[in-house]
Amino acid sequence: MTVPPADRTTTEPGLLPPPGCPAHAAHSATGSGGATRLHGVAAETDPMGLYEKLRAEHGPVAPVLLEGDVRAWLVLGYLENRDVATRSTQFSRDPRTWHGWRSGEIDPETSPLVPMIGWRPDCVCADGEEHQRLRGAVTAGLNQFDQRGIRRHITRFAHQLIDDFSENGRAELVGEFAEPLPMLVLTRLLGMPDEDAPRLVHAARDLFKATETSLASNAYVLETLRELVAAKRVRPGQDIASVLMSHPAGLSDEEVQHHLRLILLAGYETTANLMANVLRMAVTDPRFRGSLAGGQMTLPEAVEQVLWDEPPLMVCPGRWATGDTTLGGQEIKAGDMLLLGLAAGNVDQAVRRDPSTRVHHNRAHLSFSAGAHECPGQDIGRVIADTGIDILLTRLPDISLAVPGSELTWRSSTWARHLTALPVKFAARPREARELLTAPLPAPPPPAVGVPVAPRMPDSVPRLSWRARLRRFLGM
Repeated sequence: MTVPPADRTTTEPGLLPPPGCPAHAAHSATGSGGATRLHGVAAETDPMGLYEKLRAEHGPVAPVLLEGDVRAWLVLGYLENRDVATRSTQFSRDPRTWHGWRSGEIDPETSPLVPMIGWRPDCVCADGEEHQRLRGAVTAGLNQFDQRGIRRHITRFAHQLIDDFSENGRAELVGEFAEPLPMLVLTRLLGMPDEDAPRLVHAARDLFKATETSLASNAYVLETLRELVAAKRVRPGQDIASVLMSHPAGLSDEEVQHHLRLILLAGYETTANLMANVLRMAVTDPRFRGSLAGGQMTLPEAVEQVLWDEPPLMVCPGRWATGDTTLGGQEIKAGDMLLLGLAAGNVDQAVRRDPSTRVHHNRAHLSFSAGAHECPGQDIGRVIADTGIDILLTRLPDISLAVPGSELTWRSSTWARHLTALPVKFAARPREARELLTAPLPAPPPPAVGVPVAPRMPDSVPRLSWRARLRRFLGM
């Protein structure tokens, strides 16, 4: 990689604009060599604006710096993102390929980046046959549940959460609904007790912030899952953990633990953010809400529109070049780190000439990545969002924003942008009396000889290759 140099040369203190000065943010946005930081003031306040600035300066691939001024390339173009995500021989998913480990560019013991870019014994960090072996076990674990069985648990937890605030006439939907619902559902599917969910919500949010406490949060998640694996070895159940353990791929306890971490964190982060973004649109945009109420757009279609406009994961780590190559006009060197710019790719004019045009009928977005590593749990995330939001809007049809829209705030990290709070008001309603749905999940199918290929959960539209979806999107 040509920029910036690996040393940590700093500007003399007297030449640094003081905090509060308009020049300070601009100065802090760039590091040595002129590469742009994906952390700090500029990245936190306007990440989409930062992506467009990078696109204007560098084209579809831009040099950037992560926390600690760790060098990387941010892929901004839609087609370039697809190219990197689908060419595993050129762009490996195994982070051990990265030259930064050998050059001392990062301290693996203390860097908050390690939970996001470090190697783990899971399918995300594998390519080829090893990826297929591990991915097959994950797919079998996720696909043992049909949508009806999952919806039953979503319905139960959604009503419980709404009951907790329905009598108040006011609620904060991020902390009281969008964040706890996915974690409650996921912990149940994984085979964990419901009481683990609140602490895991906090740990998952902290882990994605890449702060000084991220390593401790990651350790807490791993320890919780280690205890789950140990418990399921003694007493297996009808859950993802038990399916991973019994799968013919022969996963070790450590591999099971790390795949549970992957499902829990990836599923929670994307679904919680997706729900918060859809709910915000529903209570702040009359046109959006009117399209839902009038039938011009179904709730699943509304979810797809938000996936285009506000991906729950804005930047996806990472890929590592296996050899020297050229991408988007940039010279990529062997061992360089590349980040998939999902949000930037979704608004690339190569596929969205007019960002205001609705594309809710189309699933060719990058929000769940692409290629062999496309998110295997995306259908579960969709059904949690669809079902949970539908129940909320059905029970509280008069829900509206309780503060001016200008008062809503976000917090951003390198990887995602989170709505901090969504205060709403509605006519107070009593708790609804209903029989709790406590039936167990359906039993997993009996194991087949060899590695089973489980059927995918049905989508609302036929699944096409990304090239076919792109041609349909462009009217080709």
